[in-house]
Amino acid sequence: MNWLLVIIGGVFEVLFASCLGKVRQTSGTEMYLWFAGFLLSLVVSMGLLMKATQTLPIGSAYAVWTGIGAVGSVIVGIIIFKEPATFWRLLFITTLIGSIVGLKAVSH
Repeated sequence: MNWLLVIIGGVFEVLFASCLGKVRQTSGTEMYLWFAGFLLSLVVSMGLLMKATQTLPIGSAYAVWTGIGAVGSVIVGIIIFKEPATFWRLLFITTLIGSIVGLKAVSH
């Protein structure tokens, strides 16, 4: 159950990073709405991580949480923000995914 909280928290980390990207691209009221989304996503993400680490090892849970955020943010960057999808970026993201799965597999 707590690993599910880490995964959902990681998804909210992707959301707060995406909102931050939209804050950079907008102005006026729209910018403040994206910033509000950033703050809400940040609070939810951190809250879920905090709850999960009450029973999970902090090192593994944090690494998985940040890994989900990193991979998700790169994918969102490629799809939404039109960042380059080079061979090397995709190779290292794949390596990161393997590392996340490995950390989860060896955590008790």
